[in-house]
Amino acid sequence: MQKGKRLLIKFLKWRYKNISNKQFINIASAVIGLLTGLAAVTIKNLTHFIQELLEGEFIREIHNLFYFIFPIIGLFLVLLCIKYIVKKPVDHGIPATLYAISKLKGRIPKRQMWASLLTAPLTVGFGGSVGLEGPTVATGGAIGSNFSSLFHLNQTTRTLLIGAAAAGTMSSIFKAPIAAIVFAVEIFSLELTLASMIPLLLASITAVLTSYFFFGDDVLLHFQVQDKFYLNDVMFFVFLGVASSVVSIYFSKVYFGIGDFFKRFENPYKRLLIGGIALGTIVYFVPPLFGEGFVTINNVLKGNIEEVITNNIFNTVTDNVWIVIALLVGLVLFKVVAMSFTFGAGGIGGVFAPTLFTGSITGYVFALIVNYSNLFNHQLSLTNFAMVGMAGLMAGNLQAPLTAIFLIAEITGGYELFVPLMIVASISFLITKRYIPHNIYAAELAKKGELITHDKDKNVLMMLDIDKVIETNFVLLTPEMKLGEIVKNAVAKSSRNHFPVVNEDKEFLGILTLNDIRSIMFDVNLYEKINVNDLMHAASDIIHYEKDSNEEILNKFKSSGAWNLVVIKNGKYFGFISKSRMLTAYRRQLIQFTS
Repeated sequence: MQKGKRLLIKFLKWRYKNISNKQFINIASAVIGLLTGLAAVTIKNLTHFIQELLEGEFIREIHNLFYFIFPIIGLFLVLLCIKYIVKKPVDHGIPATLYAISKLKGRIPKRQMWASLLTAPLTVGFGGSVGLEGPTVATGGAIGSNFSSLFHLNQTTRTLLIGAAAAGTMSSIFKAPIAAIVFAVEIFSLELTLASMIPLLLASITAVLTSYFFFGDDVLLHFQVQDKFYLNDVMFFVFLGVASSVVSIYFSKVYFGIGDFFKRFENPYKRLLIGGIALGTIVYFVPPLFGEGFVTINNVLKGNIEEVITNNIFNTVTDNVWIVIALLVGLVLFKVVAMSFTFGAGGIGGVFAPTLFTGSITGYVFALIVNYSNLFNHQLSLTNFAMVGMAGLMAGNLQAPLTAIFLIAEITGGYELFVPLMIVASISFLITKRYIPHNIYAAELAKKGELITHDKDKNVLMMLDIDKVIETNFVLLTPEMKLGEIVKNAVAKSSRNHFPVVNEDKEFLGILTLNDIRSIMFDVNLYEKINVNDLMHAASDIIHYEKDSNEEILNKFKSSGAWNLVVIKNGKYFGFISKSRMLTAYRRQLIQFTS
């Protein structure tokens, strides 16, 4: 250990002498791209290995029965892995990374570099109806964060390298390096400048080359544009944008609704039992919901819809298009439910793959309804609408319209669908954002005021460490204290001009200021006649430590006009924040943030 530290110190000294900071960041970005590419390959291969084991000859003969039991086994193994191997909670993907950027100065626990490598393949490989993209991005982000900490890089650089890791991860998964950069900028609210573009580009290129090395030309989504885009289809793409927003709103509402339901249960085994049985039942009756669902997505994109609708417990075969539509709508509805139960039961995964799953079927069903409806004398390309539908759900759920447009455009190998992608993504995004203000990754953080955005001023304010501006060296008064005692034990021994009044349990009751006693403080005759209870008054406003964000604190200063506000923590007096101290800290943070 000591030898390793000495080598690191020698390297750091050599680096400071021979490599500029900009050069080192570029080199670091390429290295992180390689590492995140390897992480993506590892997670994907482990998942496929588990799935191949479960598809053995013996199991295949009675496979329908095991569709019920596999997800429960997988979730149980995840629970054991977290309890006995990781020994700490495994943070959920992208939301945890966003939280680390906004509140932990980009520091992500080391365990996150390997925890998802174990838990995500177990969840998805055994049939959990979630994706691998979120855990892979979290793994990459942890690699970027800990790499930065190892070489003592500052917070701004650490955030940039986390974004580079995210870009590398998505580039490796989808082999779409440009869309991966856009994803990092949109989701992690990075500032796109020449200084940040080069590291993102290097990480993305290195990661995609790593993916090509291990997987060759094989891609996750198989699609080629065969039908041209016609101007007559524009109106229908507009309607698809609206339909995508409706499904996106349903997606978010169900996801958060079921998530809130599982928060009632503190016992992880109870959550596992309830969620696991519910998930197993759904997957048993609807096998296409088993795992990520990319097999189903590719069948939809190729137009092989029979393989999708006949893969169920009843082996339903039908030529009735309306029954086909009903079955496909059921897949959309239940995919969201199955995904939410997977998370509720303790599974580790992401929402990216379920978003693509529901989007592809939404687009296909929309085109199918138009083609077979008597209302329209018009034929639409089923596969084109399936592909564009994925962009619609990405723009709605993730609220990342540019990522949706460029990812689908890169996957198709051309830009023939660029105009319809822009139409559907923009409409879905605008409508969904009206009803769901924040994307599915950021909603919980936004409620707490902990979400980093493209608004630099808000980011600086949010990233302030509020503990460093709280002052606690005040003399405490009690309501029964006499004026003489106030003068002798408070005014004479303190440089402050205001004093908090508390009871025996340190619950805040009010404030006494020097102005309140200035006219009588030298009248000895009143020293035993007047007490604190006669003189104190209510605070202009109160800061609640647990729930008030930094932005709300600043708004309270503005609305109250006060120069000092009391802080309540756990229902008891904690200290004061002064406006001058907070603005000074804000200025320092702004200088650091923009350096």
